[in-house]
Amino acid sequence: MTRTFVDTGVLIAAARGTQALSDEAMKVLDDPEREFASSAFVRLETLPKSIYNKRKDEAEFYEAFFNGVTYWADDLQTLVDEAYDEACAAGLSAMDASHVAAAKLVGANELVTSEGTTKPVHRVKSVKVVSIRNS
Repeated sequence: MTRTFVDTGVLIAAARGTQALSDEAMKVLDDPEREFASSAFVRLETLPKSIYNKRKDEAEFYEAFFNGVTYWADDLQTLVDEAYDEACAAGLSAMDASHVAAAKLVGANELVTSEGTTKPVHRVKSVKVVSIRNS
């Protein structure tokens, strides 16, 4: 099994992205050879807006994903400390650094992102980063 951490963009793409991007996200999420990891930050970036905006199907999609997560990066102080180091090393935004740190802390084999390959997250050395985008 591949331990996979998906960033927020992958979940949003699956739930409401363009058809092509949604299809790529669903290939990852539907892969029976994967077990998923996540963090409170991914949950915070997805669920509140869908709930507030009354997008019931979208919120249910996210909840189903989170209910199936096997590995949670739940040591928040360590996660924040690691995120800071990752942000400094690769020039990442706070949230991208948090996702990288969480993936690293749960021992993920890969972090799957919706970010294109020219974005800073692809400079990370501590975890393999894979994009659902072609560029």
